[in-house]
Amino acid sequence: MKKYIITILCFCALISTFTSCKKSFLDEKPYSAYASSTLTDSLGFEASLAGLYYQNSVFFTYSDNQGWPSVWQVGTDIANGGSGQVQGIEIPYYNYSTLTSTDYAAYFTWQWAYKLINNANIIIANIERGPVIGITNKNAVSAEAKFFRAYGYNVLATAFGKVPLVTAPLTAPKTDFVRAPLTDVNNLIISDLTFASTYLSDVGAVGGKVNALGKPVARANKYMAMQLLTEAYLRIGKPDLAEAQAQAIINSNKFSLVTARYGIHAGQPGDYYSDMFVYGNQRRSQGNSEAIWVMEQENPATVPGGITYNPQQRRAWGAAYYQVGGMSICDSLGGRGISRIRLDNWVVYGLYPAGDMRNSKYNLRRQFYYNNPTKPATFGKPVPYTGSDTLIRIAPHITKWYQYDPNDVFGFAMVKDFILMRLGETYLLLAEAQVQQGKTQQAADNINALRMRANAPLVTAGQMTLDFVLDERVRELIGEENRRLTLMRTGTLVNRTLRLNSNNAFNPVNGITSTNLLLPIPQSEIDLNKDAVLDQNPGY
Repeated sequence: MKKYIITILCFCALISTFTSCKKSFLDEKPYSAYASSTLTDSLGFEASLAGLYYQNSVFFTYSDNQGWPSVWQVGTDIANGGSGQVQGIEIPYYNYSTLTSTDYAAYFTWQWAYKLINNANIIIANIERGPVIGITNKNAVSAEAKFFRAYGYNVLATAFGKVPLVTAPLTAPKTDFVRAPLTDVNNLIISDLTFASTYLSDVGAVGGKVNALGKPVARANKYMAMQLLTEAYLRIGKPDLAEAQAQAIINSNKFSLVTARYGIHAGQPGDYYSDMFVYGNQRRSQGNSEAIWVMEQENPATVPGGITYNPQQRRAWGAAYYQVGGMSICDSLGGRGISRIRLDNWVVYGLYPAGDMRNSKYNLRRQFYYNNPTKPATFGKPVPYTGSDTLIRIAPHITKWYQYDPNDVFGFAMVKDFILMRLGETYLLLAEAQVQQGKTQQAADNINALRMRANAPLVTAGQMTLDFVLDERVRELIGEENRRLTLMRTGTLVNRTLRLNSNNAFNPVNGITSTNLLLPIPQSEIDLNKDAVLDQNPGY
C-alpha cells in the first residue's frame, strides 16, 4: 500500500513541475457563456428569438407595480385613476407636478426598451457574422430581430425623444452614452423596418396554420413591420410614406374587418365587434380576420411559462362590482375587477354617436343587475347608481379585458391574449396620414369603413381633422392602444387632456404642461453615465 501512495505522490509532483512554470495554467477557460459568440446554430438563434417575444411581453404584463397599465391611460383625455384604487406608480401621470427624473415608470420603460434592443443586437451581430449551422435564410432571422429593435427604439423615441443609439451588443459596462440626434434614431427605425417588411414571413389563412406542438403561430410577419413603419412615418412627419404603407396592408387582401358573428360565443348574446375580444377568439387562427399582431398568452396551469408576469388589465379596467351587496364574481361580468382606471365623463357621456356598436352593452357596460340568488329580495333587479358606486363599484367600463378563470376566482392574474395590431387601426393610421396631407375625402372614406362596420353615422370630408381622427381612435381602440404614447406621438397630450378631462372629482389631472410631451430621462442613468453627459429633457 505504501508503494502505491509513493507512486501517486511522485506523479502529482511531476504534473506540478510541468504546469507550475506556466502562468497560463491558471487562466480560466469557460466552455459556455452568455455572450454574443455563443450563437452558432439554429437552436441558439431560436432560443434567442423566443427571448425577444418574452422581453416584449414584459412591457404589457408587468405586475410588480399593479398600477402599471394605468400609467399609459390615466391623466390623458380618456381616463383617471379610480377612486380609492390608486396603487402608486401611476400618480405622477395625472398629478404631473410629481413627475420627476426619479420616476419609476420612466425608468422601467427605459430599461425594458434597452434590454429588448441589446438582445436584438446580439442576434443581428451573430447572424450577420457568417455561416450558421441549420439556418439557410439568414435574412429572415435578422428581420425578426430588427423588427423588435425598431419596436424598442420607436417606444424610446416617442417617450423620450433623443436617446443613445446602440447598434452592437454590449458585453461590458459602458459609462459614456450620449443622446443621438432624433434623425439618427429615426433613420435606424426606418432602415430596420424596411428590412423587416421585406424579409419577414407572410401570414397564413384565417383559422389555419399551427406549429409542431399544435399551437397557433404567433411569430412576426411583414405586415407588423409595415404597420409600425406607418406609425413611425407619421411621428417623423412623412404622412405620404405612412399612407403608402397603410394602403399596402389594406390592399394586400390578407386582412378584413370583422362584420359578422364568429367564434366560441357566436350563438350567445353579443355583437361581432365584441367577438374579437372574447378569450378564444382573438387570434387569426381562431377566426379573427383583423389580427395583424396578437401577443399570445396561455394559462400557466396548463402551459408552463404561459404568461410572463401577472397581467393586470382586467383588474385595472373592470369595475369592483363584487363589493356591492347582492353581487358575486362571475364570468358574464368578466371576473374580478378593482377599477384602477375610471373612464372620464367625455368618454362615458359625450364620445359615442347614437347607434354606435362600439358603445353597445356588450362593449361598454353601464348597467349591472344583482346576481346573487341567495339574496332573493334583490336578485335580477338593476343595481342603482348611488354615491361613489359610479366611480368604483359599478362604474361604466369597457369589456375588452373580461376574462374569468374558475381556478382563480380572486383573479390576481389575467390570462388573455393582447391584440397589439389589427386592421381597424390600419384604417385609422391611413386616415391620419391623409388628413395631414389635406386628403380629407379619402380620410372620411377610411373612417367610414369603420363606422359602417359599427353601424355609426357616416362622416364627411369637412369633419376631418387630426382631433376627429384621435376621437375615432378612442371609439375603436380604447383599452387596446397605449393612449399616452399616441398623444405624445401626435403632440396633443396637453391640449386634449385639458380640454376633455378637466372635470373629474377624484384624482383630477393637475400640473400638466408641455414638459410632459416627453418623459424624463431616468436620473439613475444620468448618474451612472460618468464619462459623458446624458442630457435631461427640458423641464425635469
